Amino acid sequence: MATSGRPWVVCKFGGTSVSSRARWDTIADVVRTHQSEGRHPFLVCSAVEGISDQLGALCRRLAADAHGDPQSTLATIRERHRTLARELGVEADAVLASEMERLERWTEAIRDGGEATPRQRAAVLATGELLSTRLGAAYLSAQGLPVQWLDAREFLRASGDSHAPPRRQYLQASCTSHADPVLQSHLADTPETVYLTQGFVASNALGETVLLGRGGSDTSAAHFAAKLGAGRLEVWTDVPGLFTANPREVASARLLRRLDYDEAQELATMGGRVLHPRCLDPVRRHQIPLHIRSTEDPSLDGTVVTADGLDTGPQVKAISGKTDITAVSMDTLGMWQEVGFLADVFQVFKHHGLSVDLVATSEANVTVTLDPVANALDPEVLDRLLHDLNRYCDAELIRPCAIVSLVGRRIRSLLNELGPAFEVFDEQKVHLVTQAASDLNMSFVVDEGQAPRLVRELHAQFFGHRAPDAVFGLRWQELVGDGSSDDTPDVWWRTRREELLRLAEEASPRYVYDADVMRARSEDVQGLGPVDQAFYAVKANPHPEVLRVLERQGLGFECVAPGELDRVFEALPGLDPARVLFQPNFAAPSEYADAFERGVHVTVDNVQPVAEHPDVFAGEELFVRVDPGQGDGHHRKVRTAGVQSKFGVVPDDLERFRAAVERAGATVVGLHAHVGSGITDEDTWATLVDLLANLAGAFPDVRTLNVGGGLGVPEASGGRPLDLDTVGTVLREAADRHPQYALWMEPGRYLVAEAGVLLARVTQTKTKEAAAYVGLDTGMNSLLRPALYGAHHEIVNLTRLDAASSLTADVVGPICETGDVLGHDRRLPPTEPGDTLLVATTGAYGASMSNRYNLRPPADETMLDAEADGPGS
Repeated sequence: MATSGRPWVVCKFGGTSVSSRARWDTIADVVRTHQSEGRHPFLVCSAVEGISDQLGALCRRLAADAHGDPQSTLATIRERHRTLARELGVEADAVLASEMERLERWTEAIRDGGEATPRQRAAVLATGELLSTRLGAAYLSAQGLPVQWLDAREFLRASGDSHAPPRRQYLQASCTSHADPVLQSHLADTPETVYLTQGFVASNALGETVLLGRGGSDTSAAHFAAKLGAGRLEVWTDVPGLFTANPREVASARLLRRLDYDEAQELATMGGRVLHPRCLDPVRRHQIPLHIRSTEDPSLDGTVVTADGLDTGPQVKAISGKTDITAVSMDTLGMWQEVGFLADVFQVFKHHGLSVDLVATSEANVTVTLDPVANALDPEVLDRLLHDLNRYCDAELIRPCAIVSLVGRRIRSLLNELGPAFEVFDEQKVHLVTQAASDLNMSFVVDEGQAPRLVRELHAQFFGHRAPDAVFGLRWQELVGDGSSDDTPDVWWRTRREELLRLAEEASPRYVYDADVMRARSEDVQGLGPVDQAFYAVKANPHPEVLRVLERQGLGFECVAPGELDRVFEALPGLDPARVLFQPNFAAPSEYADAFERGVHVTVDNVQPVAEHPDVFAGEELFVRVDPGQGDGHHRKVRTAGVQSKFGVVPDDLERFRAAVERAGATVVGLHAHVGSGITDEDTWATLVDLLANLAGAFPDVRTLNVGGGLGVPEASGGRPLDLDTVGTVLREAADRHPQYALWMEPGRYLVAEAGVLLARVTQTKTKEAAAYVGLDTGMNSLLRPALYGAHHEIVNLTRLDAASSLTADVVGPICETGDVLGHDRRLPPTEPGDTLLVATTGAYGASMSNRYNLRPPADETMLDAEADGPGS
C-alpha cells in the first residue's frame, strides 16, 4: 500500500503493446483511469516487438563471424525506434542517443573478442527495454502525465548462484520477491508521479546487467508488485486473457474468466503463451490479484487470477500445446532395483545446467523432457549431456516433440470420462504420458507436427458445445469480431461469388474449380529452377479438365493405379508416355507389366516383386522408392515414410534390391522418396536430394532423383503459405552439390487444392442447449478429409458473405455417422435453409476421395476456365 493511501497497481505492457502510437495512447488512458479511480500506477514495459529477436540475432552473427559488420543490423534497430519516435512526436536522437552508443560499444567488444559471452549478451539484449521505455517516458510526459523513468537494475537484484553456469547466471537469473517498505516510502513521496521501468532486466551483486529469461517482463512486474505491496498486477498484452486453448490456433477457444493461482500456473507452465510461469509465484505468495487485459480492446474484462478461484469441482479447463520440446530417453536394464540410478542420471542434468520438466519411468527406461524456455538447448550442450548419460545407460534424443496437456482441477476424478478424448491419440506415436502429482494436468509427449491437430480435436470434444458461465466466457471469434474487414484475403471465390451462387442454384452439392488458380500454382512450381521436371500427382484430383489444364502447362503426371493411367491417356490421347510416372504400392505383377507395355516410367518400392517375377522386369529401366526413415506432413495418415508406413525400401535393403535387379536384367535409373503431404518445412526436399544422392552410389546407372511432393497449402485463407522461394534456394544449393543428377518433383495438392470449392445448400438448422448445427445437403460422402484426418477447411455462408457473424455452429452433413462433421464451432451469420455454404480449399482429395455411403451421391464437378466460353463439366 502506498503511504499516500492510494494502492499501487503495477501494469506490465508487452512488446505489441509498446510498438505503436495507438498502443501508447491506450497506455496513457490506462494510467488516467487508474488515477481517476484512486490507484497509483507503476508501469513495466517490454522491448518493441521484434527488437529482442534482432538483438539476439546480432549477437549470434557477431559470434559466428568475428569480421562481420554489425552496422546494418544496428541501423535497422535504430531506424525502427526512430520511426516509432516520429510517430510519437518525440525527438529520437535526444532520447535514444546514450542507449544506442552503449549498444554500439558492446557490439564492438563482442566483435573484438570473437565471441559473445553471456555477460555481453545480457547487456546487448537489455537494450531493447531501455530504448522502448526511454521513448515511452518521453511520450507520456508530452501527454501531460508526470512520468519518471526508473532503471529496473537499481531495484531488482538477482539472487546469485555461483555454481550455476554463466549462461544461467546472466541470461536466466532469478530474483527473490519481498515487500520493500523503503522503496514504497521513497516512491510514494510523490503520489502523482507515474513510474515507468523495464521488464526482463535486473542486476547482480556486481551491478552487472542480467536477464530474467525470455518472457521475463511478466516476472519483473510480479517482483515489483511484491516490493510495492500492490493492490493488483495487470498484464496487458495482445489477447484479453487466458483461454481454453491458444486462440491464435483454435479460434473457438473460450475466455477463462476466473482462475486460481495454481490453475494459472499450470496453464502458463504447460504452454500458455500469455503469462510467464515464473510470474505467478510472487503474486501467489503476496496474495496480489492478477488481471490479464488486452491493449487491443481495453474494454474487455479479461481473466482474473486470485487465491479464491471458483470451485467448480473436477473439470478440464484448457487444452495446451507446448512445442520445441526435446525428450531424452534413457534405456538400461541396470536400473532395475538399482539404488541411486535416478540420482546419478539427474546429477548429470544438473551438471549441465538443465532443468527437467516431465518424467516417466519404467523398469528399464526413464524418459524426461527439456523445455527450451528453461534451458539453453544448444547442440553442444546436448552432445555433452548424451556423452555423460551414456556412462549409465543408452541415451538418445527424441525431437522435435510437443507436449499436449489437459489442464484443470482434479483430473484423476475424471478418468472415467476421458475415454472418448483419448481416441484422438489412436495410432499416434506417444513418447511419454504423465499425470501431475498436483492433479492439475495430464500430459502427452507427441511428435511436434501432430500437436496442433490434437489440440484442436481435444478442444472440440471438451469445449465444442459449452455455454458461457462464471468460468468460461465468450469464444475468441466472438471477442474479436467476424473477421469481415478490409484485410479479408482476396481469394478467387470472393470475386466470382455471383457466378458460384448461380451454379449452386442450378445443382447442389457441387465442386467448382478455377483453372486460373491451377495455372498460377503450376507456374510457381515450374519456377523452381533446380527442378527439371514436375509431375502432377493425379490422385489429388483426376478430373479430365484438371488434367488438360495442367498438361497445357507442361506438367507430367504421376499415377499410382492402372485406373489413373487409363484416365490420363483417355483425357490426353496424344500424351508422350515419357511424361508419365507409374508409382504403385503393393501392386500385382500384371500392373507393372501393363505399365512397361505403355512405355511410362515405373517405380518399385519392394524387393519381392523384382525377386519373384524377374521376367516382368527383364530389360526394363526402373526407379526404386526409398524410405528415408521418417515421414512428415499435416497428419499421421498422410506420412509416407518410417516404420509405421507401408511405403518404400529401407536403405538396409537396397543391396538386396540391387542384387534382384541384376538377376532380372533390369536397370535402376532413378531413386525416389516421398515423405508425406502438407509439409511446411522448406528444407525437406533439399534434404531428400542429399539423401538420395548419397544412396545413388550403389546404382551406377542412376541419372534422376525424384524428391516427391507434399508441398504444404494453408488450411484457411490468409494462412501462412509455404515459402517457395526458400524451397527453390535450398534446392538449388542441393542440386549444385550433386550436378550429375536431374531433379524431379511430383506435387499434387499444391497445384489444385486452392483452386477448388465445395458448394452445398443448407437443409436444416438445429439447436440443442448450447450446441447449434447447420445441416447441408452433402457431407463426408463428398468431402471425407475432415472425418478422416480432422482436416480444417474454411467454411463461409456464400449467400450472406459480408453479413456479421453471430452464430457458432457445427456444420454437418446428412450421413448417418456422428463423424459426419465438415467443421466444428464455425462462426457464421444467421443461417437459414436454402443458403449456400462454401467449403474452401477442396480442389485436392475432395471429389477424388468421395463415396456413396448411405447411397447418397457425392457432389458433381464443374470447371471454370477463363480460356473457355463458359463452365465445362
